[in-house]
Amino acid sequence: MTNITETEALSKVAAYCSTAEHCRAEVSEKLQRWGLPYDAIERILERLENEKYIDEERFCRAFVNDKYRFAKWGKVKIAQALQLKKISYNVCRRFLNEIDEEEYLSILDSLLLAKRKSVHAGNEFELNGKLMRFALSRGFEMKDISRCIQLSDENEGFE
Repeated sequence: MTNITETEALSKVAAYCSTAEHCRAEVSEKLQRWGLPYDAIERILERLENEKYIDEERFCRAFVNDKYRFAKWGKVKIAQALQLKKISYNVCRRFLNEIDEEEYLSILDSLLLAKRKSVHAGNEFELNGKLMRFALSRGFEMKDISRCIQLSDENEGFE
């Protein structure tokens, strides 16, 4: 966009923020792409924050919940994504720590069970290695992966 006024940019970006949660960095990038001067961008961002169109904590809470419940991401991957969005470490940590551990492990366990059906391996050691790499790539921590793999191995022994 070229030759957009500060007022037009404010109304467009307010509409953008009212449709979904966005963080300050996303909105700032959008305004920069529109070619607005940095002082105008700062004024717009301040106004959006004051009027609660942008709220980093609200964004972080929604992002964490969406990513672990729907995208089935682990805490590590979520934390990295939030870091890329320039969310402060303290805010990020607080909401990651609010994740219900039982639900989190249940999600990881269901991912591992589904993956186990599609993985071809010569032995149990190779299978577990592939499952671990898969879960690590989804952003889960090794302690949680080991716990879920041990539980599923124990459950399979009783069937």
